[in-house]
Amino acid sequence: MRLDGRTALVTGGTQGVGAAIAVALAQAGSNVVIHGLRNDEQAQRTLETCRSEKIDVGLVTSDLMTNTDQAVRELANAALKVNSSIDLLVNNAGAYIDKPFLEMDYETFDRTMRLNVASGYFLTQYFAKRWIERSVRGRVLFTGSINGLLSEPTHTAYDASKAAVAGLVRSLCVTLAPYGIRVNSMAPGLVRTPLTNQVLDSNPAALEWMKLHTPNGTVPEANVCGGTAVFLLSDLAEHIHGQTLYVDGGMSAWQQPDMPERSASK
Repeated sequence: MRLDGRTALVTGGTQGVGAAIAVALAQAGSNVVIHGLRNDEQAQRTLETCRSEKIDVGLVTSDLMTNTDQAVRELANAALKVNSSIDLLVNNAGAYIDKPFLEMDYETFDRTMRLNVASGYFLTQYFAKRWIERSVRGRVLFTGSINGLLSEPTHTAYDASKAAVAGLVRSLCVTLAPYGIRVNSMAPGLVRTPLTNQVLDSNPAALEWMKLHTPNGTVPEANVCGGTAVFLLSDLAEHIHGQTLYVDGGMSAWQQPDMPERSASK
């Protein structure tokens, strides 16, 4: 499961799931252009970890929540200046910026869809045009979420955005597969990231509740997503198109968890 000779652009790749993907791709031999909101300590740690794999690695920074068309073009151009051989695109940038449905305003909803859906849509369009012109068999991976399948009552905009990603992947598959471009997504369940750690570490009861709702009983580190990304971008997945692979410990397969006392008796 190697990616030697490949070059990946990973959006939102400086921390959390994005950093885990960037590191895994570097370990598999791919060169990596990492995108992040800012060049901070977390970004530098991810860069250094990737550089330790003796591959070419670079960093570009931008805010994909601004004007989508301009932001996408500026990011793509900056990434290609770092490495003009990009043939793998990981649309990972996203954020939870939700409000309860009855308090939702248009700007918050629009910002959610702009970052979580539109930026990946138009980045894929940008690189697909480039690859088709150059007869490059590119590969695209979106980061979805279990929230695209299982909803939470206070996450309406976020849930809608991640459901849109799953539909977008299917649509882009049938559009781009004839050109030899593969499009897939992976959908993590709850994993530990700098954002989720704030909640899990401050509220042990919430952590135990999430473990109860996960068949394998774990809330893992984000690096569990790395191998999935490598597989879906590798030659081993050559015939996999338009699919969403859930990385969730079985949560999406479980109608409802056992009661705590029953689980303890097993």
